[in-house]
Formats: sequence, C-alpha cells, structure tokens
Amino acid sequence: MIDAKVIIVGGGPAGSTCAWKLKQSNVPVILLDKKPFPRPKTCAGWITPEVLAALHIRKGEYPYHMLVFRRLNYHFYGCKIPVRTKQFSIRRFEFDDWLIQRSGVQVIEHHVKQIRKEGRHFIIDGIYRCEYLVGAGGTNCCVYRTFFRSVNPRKAANKIIALEEEFPYDYSDDECHLWFFDNKLPGYAWYVPKGNSYLNIGIGVKYLKMKQRGQNIFEHWNCLVEKLNGLGLVHRKHFQPKGCSYFLRDRQETVQIGYAFVIGDAASLATIDMEEGIGAAVHSGILAARTIVTGQLYSTQTIDRYSFKNIFLQFIK
Repeated sequence: MIDAKVIIVGGGPAGSTCAWKLKQSNVPVILLDKKPFPRPKTCAGWITPEVLAALHIRKGEYPYHMLVFRRLNYHFYGCKIPVRTKQFSIRRFEFDDWLIQRSGVQVIEHHVKQIRKEGRHFIIDGIYRCEYLVGAGGTNCCVYRTFFRSVNPRKAANKIIALEEEFPYDYSDDECHLWFFDNKLPGYAWYVPKGNSYLNIGIGVKYLKMKQRGQNIFEHWNCLVEKLNGLGLVHRKHFQPKGCSYFLRDRQETVQIGYAFVIGDAASLATIDMEEGIGAAVHSGILAARTIVTGQLYSTQTIDRYSFKNIFLQFIK
C-alpha cells in the first residue's frame, strides 16, 4: 500500500494548485492523474490578473508566451462593443504542465476507478491510502461520484457543453472576440488568439435550453465557422472540433464531507455569466489546501460567481 497524508485525484489547475500549496507547508501529498503531462486540453485558456496573483506568477517567471488582451470585443446582434480591460490567454498544453512541474509533488499516472472509506483513511483501488482526499478530476471525477453526487446532485439546467478547436494559425487580428445570441445561441461563441500563433475558437451553450429549442451544437458551430470566414478571421481551414461538458455554479454547494473535498470542475464552480472555470479552480485549490493545513472551514462562497466583475474592475484600474 502506498501511503500519503493527502492524495489529489486530477492534475489540472485545481489539483496542481492545491498540491503546490500543500507542498509549501511540507504536507506529504501524491497527485494521481489518468494521463501524463503535457497533454492537449480543450479550453479557451482565458485567465485574469487575479489568477496570476493567486498563483504568485511574477512577471517573466512563466516560461511560455502569455498573450495580453487590452480590450475584449463583445458582439450583440451585429453590434460591436469594445471593453477596455486586461486579461490573458494561455495554452493549457503548456500551462497545466508547468503548474504540475512547479508544484514539486510526486505525480503518478493512474486511472482511479474505486474509492472506499476504511476508518479514517481512503483506499484507492486497493493501492493507495490517504487521510485527506481531494477530488480535482473534472466533471466526471471519481471522488465526486463516490461521495458527493447523492448530497450535491447537479442540475440539468446548469449543464454546459462546449465545442472548440485550438490550432496553429497566422492570425491577423490579435484581439479577443465574443459573440452572443447569434442564431438564438443560449451561450456565446469566441475567438481567442494565443501566443506563438495559436488560435482557439469555440462555443459554449446551455445544453437544456438548446435541446428545448430543437437545436444541436453543430448547427451553432457551423454558424460560427461561417461568421469567421465572412469576417476574414479564419479561412481555408478544415475544422475538427472537440467537445466537453461541465456545470455552472449552483446556490447549494457541498464541497467537503469529512476529510474528502472537491475542487474546480469537480465542484461545479464555473462562473454563471461567462462559464469560466480556471479562476475558480485555482482559488478552490488554495482554499482546500488551507483547510487541510489549518483546519479552517472549506467554503467556496468567497469565489466569484461572475466573470464580468473582474473584467470591469480591470477597466477601472
């Protein structure tokens, strides 16, 4: 049996941040993930200055290119509204791997299938044993399914499905664009340039509303592709988008049961307005680590429920 005081399941921004903070406090921790890093990740990769501050990433420390947006371009029914701000874009392929490496914790490639409680310990697949268990494995996290699903069921109305693609592209427009309500889209579409000539385009929709309207996500994807071609933003590109799903914040949140925790998408913390999850993932990882180290209450109530707040605060600054 392999023992550690804390085992974190999932190595995305939530899991790696939690591991990083625990390592700083000399807490024995192991991180399990089903696939090795670096690896592709379907994500717009939009982060805020607050995320960089929470991670203590100083200017020049991050070894990869981080594109800075001085404004965001919102589009409503054909009307463009530029909003001055300061936001960033990263490639998750690079960002996640760097956070894992920086944490300095032991990372083991293992697909968690079964977890049981045995006294004060959690036993994972009969191989790993820990006192504290942190679920950071995303929407389908085994920790959530085993301990939290019955007490914190997810609502169908909060389900988001996304379809997107990230690819190398010599783009001419290096600003971020966001489109709302095109073709009665119950969500929004995006165009997010990244460093080293990469581009991410995609759509995120509320699944239940889309289904009630008799639409499917590929209709909206084709609408976005036509728009990008018409605007000259992307052309002569054969797309192969990938999909994912996750859940928005709910008012009822159970994120700790005994010594078991869920963080990031495993706790359904994406913002209600922009469906953004990296900031919530990072902050929840920090809060869970603090609870393990100090015994303070773990609560996600201090994590922002809306993204617009930080966008407009940057405008004021």
